[in-house]
Amino acid sequence: MSKIVPLISSGTVGPLGVLHLPRLWQKVSLEAAGKIADGYPGIGAGYDSMVIDALGLNADSVRSYITESKPTYPQFEAWVKSQSDVKLDSDTVSSLNASITGYIHDDATRQSILSANGLADGDPKDAINLNNLDDWLEFHASEIA
Repeated sequence: MSKIVPLISSGTVGPLGVLHLPRLWQKVSLEAAGKIADGYPGIGAGYDSMVIDALGLNADSVRSYITESKPTYPQFEAWVKSQSDVKLDSDTVSSLNASITGYIHDDATRQSILSANGLADGDPKDAINLNNLDDWLEFHASEIA
């Protein structure tokens, strides 16, 4: 069975307008199917936990729902909206999205990702674009090279 590098960017939103939520769904879905690439957690400590916590969701419930129901992305968003303690008001979503777009990796992480991609230290500095570079490199190494 092949392992899949998740390629939905943290900078992607679905109809609810929440950054990273589509990537979270993809990662947990791949994990549930036993297909997520090595080194990628279904629910990690970074953006995954930021989104779950900000929206008032429960990580175990998210994992259980996706594992048991194997929802499409719109079905997952419908489930998110149905959760009793979910926070999807515009202030919460705007604040969460700003924290995601504003997150900057430490210098060592930035330099490591840029160097692995053959790029000089510099831009991008934001975690979304650095993570994209990291994913694309992993995809290339596992599927193309």
